[in-house]
Amino acid sequence: MDTLSSALGVLTAMITPAVLISACGALILSTSTRLGRVVDRVRALSDKFEELAHVEEELALAEERRAVIFDQLDKLTSRSRILQRSMTVFYIALGLFVATSVAIGVVAYVPRITWLPVVLGLAGASFLFYGSVILIIEARLAFRALMSEMDFVWRLSQHHAPADLVKQRSPHYRLSIKPSLRPRR
Repeated sequence: MDTLSSALGVLTAMITPAVLISACGALILSTSTRLGRVVDRVRALSDKFEELAHVEEELALAEERRAVIFDQLDKLTSRSRILQRSMTVFYIALGLFVATSVAIGVVAYVPRITWLPVVLGLAGASFLFYGSVILIIEARLAFRALMSEMDFVWRLSQHHAPADLVKQRSPHYRLSIKPSLRPRR
């Protein structure tokens, strides 16, 4: 009965990292989805950029639109690199947690290496933490990119909106609009 008890204890200990493995899986899935969205956005902006290269618009507005799209593409490139790095880190953490689980089983037969599962588990947790920090950086970059895009959309809407509606809006935005983009009166 003592052998069965110790075997069950080893199996229970081996399953403990499964919670962290599940957390890594959820973060990998989430990060992969975010990366996919960045790729889709890059493709859409690339198409728009190409379209703008062939369409004649008012010169000032077309140039600013091209500049905004180029800036967005630059930010999306940075975001994709950050997301790929975080996915790599999460996969490493996942591998370390699986190795922790296996090492717990091995320790049952080789008691001299009881430190191994602890080291692997701590390394996995460290990579999980590092990947989370990377995602925080990416989220901040995404927010800045969104604000930049929304500022342009605001200026664009100000350019095309009727003059009486523009007067009702925030003076902060009206002052930040370039003179060439102010609505026609």
